[in-house]
Amino acid sequence: MRRLAIFVTLMAGWLARATAVPAELPLANLSVPPGFIIELFARVPNARQMALGKDTLFVGSMRAGKVYAVPLAGARKPVVIADGLNMPVGVAFRDGDLYVSAVSRVLRLRNIEARLDSPPRPEVVSHAWPGDIHHGWKFIAFGPDGKLYVPVGAPCNICEPDPDRYATITRLDVAHGKVEVVARGVRNTVGFDWHPQSGELWFTDNGRDWLGDDAPPDELNRLARPGQHFGYPYCHGGGIADPEFGRTRRCAEFVPPAQNLGAHVASLGMRFYTGKVFPERYRNAVFIAEHGSWNRSRKNGYRISVVRLQGDRAIAYESFVSGWQQGESAWGRPADVLVMPDGSLLISDDHAGAIYRVRYRANR
Repeated sequence: MRRLAIFVTLMAGWLARATAVPAELPLANLSVPPGFIIELFARVPNARQMALGKDTLFVGSMRAGKVYAVPLAGARKPVVIADGLNMPVGVAFRDGDLYVSAVSRVLRLRNIEARLDSPPRPEVVSHAWPGDIHHGWKFIAFGPDGKLYVPVGAPCNICEPDPDRYATITRLDVAHGKVEVVARGVRNTVGFDWHPQSGELWFTDNGRDWLGDDAPPDELNRLARPGQHFGYPYCHGGGIADPEFGRTRRCAEFVPPAQNLGAHVASLGMRFYTGKVFPERYRNAVFIAEHGSWNRSRKNGYRISVVRLQGDRAIAYESFVSGWQQGESAWGRPADVLVMPDGSLLISDDHAGAIYRVRYRANR
């Protein structure tokens, strides 16, 4: 109970600070590798997950309760297409329709690009998930199988919840409403994508709190087959037995991470780079939005990192964009990344209320 009270107090303070949106963004503070440039693409309040339509960028939010549409032509001024929703972080576009996560529900806005001026009322596709607010916000995406993947976070920092309802990744057949679990032991994933060559699901996972500043790591995981278990709440980072639950199960029983990430960096949105513009070393690499620590004694994260792969093996984990953190202050918090058809990379920032674009210019 004491830890819960501390969590609530700290989170309340963080939310209060997070509402102060910078009017002018110090883009000059952002550092990118040689040959790259980063620029402001659009201002969108509390921008979280992004999804691309034919002519529109759709953006979910967490605190605002709104879903935005940003027309790609013209001034890129955001339009509110849904409001009053319960943490509509996740957005996914398919066959002209926009799907939105709202904790226990997935909603749909039909034929949305033709109706931006008069959006349809969201209809419920499914309400098959728990309504817990703790880790209840959801990143969603359609997989190569045509099903909508919807995670369910643990309803706590560390506990042993119902393994069929929590700490899972599920997939929904949007045509027939069937929901099935594809991964277990996943504390809280807020970002996933499918390998461009193998088609396997890869996902980030946020490690538990209150084991110190440097443990456990966040994780980048690979689902080789449905039904695999990734360790929560028994094992973290592939080799750290949980002090409360690790005595009942061995770490060797679970799938180890493909790559351990920084401790408490809050790894959120991730995508494989499928463009042809970035240098060869970034082809099929994993770009990750590290939202930044909330209770570490010294801040960590607040950057875009990249995990470079050789086949299905991680060979490097390094910074790609940094500078949102200045000393022990942060003016921005990356939340998602998205590869555009022209090969550029978009980055959403829910604290600064911004979307940035990273482009490569070899002869800059």
